[in-house]
Amino acid sequence: MGNDIGRLILQDGTTLTGRLRGYAKSVAGEVVFNTGMVGYTEALTDPSYRGQIMVLTYPLVGNYGVPAHFESAKIQATALVVSELASEYSHAAATKSLPQWLEEQGIPCLSGIDTRALTKRLRHAGVMLGRLVAEGEDIALDDPNQRNLVADVSVRERIVYPGNGKTVLLVDCGCKESIVTELRARGVTVIRVPWDYDFLAEDFDGVLVSNGPGDPSACTATIDNVRRALATNRPVFGICLGHQLLALAAGARTYKLKFGHRGHNQPCKEEGTERCYITSQNHGYAVDAQTLPSGWDAWFTNANDGSNEGMRHRTRPLMSVQFHPEAAPGPVDSARLFDEFVSLMR
Repeated sequence: MGNDIGRLILQDGTTLTGRLRGYAKSVAGEVVFNTGMVGYTEALTDPSYRGQIMVLTYPLVGNYGVPAHFESAKIQATALVVSELASEYSHAAATKSLPQWLEEQGIPCLSGIDTRALTKRLRHAGVMLGRLVAEGEDIALDDPNQRNLVADVSVRERIVYPGNGKTVLLVDCGCKESIVTELRARGVTVIRVPWDYDFLAEDFDGVLVSNGPGDPSACTATIDNVRRALATNRPVFGICLGHQLLALAAGARTYKLKFGHRGHNQPCKEEGTERCYITSQNHGYAVDAQTLPSGWDAWFTNANDGSNEGMRHRTRPLMSVQFHPEAAPGPVDSARLFDEFVSLMR
């Protein structure tokens, strides 16, 4: 475990110096911030963080070590930036410290940074590219959103999880394992397929389009397949990136948010009700609600900035949300949306 000097150099030239922990190497990516107080094991392994340098706003990180609460088989974030990184930990299920895990996974962490000041800068200027540079090394800036990141994190082949009820075709665009867990808990068979898999010939009762990283417009094969699925009149449910892909398939547009929503304390108001859900989120793009085609209505709206957080069709079994009803980490207030989706499959 290294304690060398490292620097985070933002695209605008801002430079922050701290201690390089975990695996000492230079990396580049998009610098984003996460406002969650816990859940770093789930967040780091969430494929939606592919290509991103994750800044945690909560000042002390690592105090409960590394319990096996993972959303994929490895750390997906490019690097971690924290104020204080704990080497000592206390948790009944933890098997190692956070610095040990980062080192094993080959992920650098810059500690000793004023992460709240850094977050204020990212909120003011917007998320930007950055370089985490080890002492004596350098690396060029890299914009991960110029690549199809989904192709990096999707499963490579078809996987079947047997159940006792209906069958859900899960389009894996970087799917969190908790989505699979929530579906299987409801007794359905899950057929998990790659992002560009032509699934229309499969035998299924409903389609779930998963979360994932990057710009949704890069997933042209997924958009085309989902557009064809819409014509079958079977239920379709989109989550996070899946929400954006469903919107594009339906004819709406998406855009890049200034600094995105990442954490598990985002309030979302359900349209037509007085109900506000506290939700788990991780996304940098959003659906433009003004471009929703005829027959579609906004379903949820972010109470902080008014951006769209969900949509559904007025007469057909089609729905999607920008947040994560499976949480992991975060509150499970909206988990009932999986029940609603399963109930649509008749």
